[in-house]
Amino acid sequence: MKAKKFEQQFDDGADITASLDLSKARRVLQEHKRVNVDFPAWMVDSLDREASKLGVTRQSVIKVCLAERLQATTPPVSLQRSPKVATHR
Repeated sequence: MKAKKFEQQFDDGADITASLDLSKARRVLQEHKRVNVDFPAWMVDSLDREASKLGVTRQSVIKVCLAERLQATTPPVSLQRSPKVATHR
């Protein structure tokens, strides 16, 4: 499909997902990194109780709690690249 036709279908609100190769798609700023964290036993017990109550995993509870806290205290990360500033010497 030519780019012009693809853009026109997108602009018209058509479902273009069949025209995309999603095999290598990734979410921007969502790469995973593994970290190890030691928690006191009481905290693990509390996390497990909360996870059981919600019907999710302990890891999910930890991720949601951290994400909520970080979003409340940290300005959002811009997905746009910042423009390069010209420097004169």
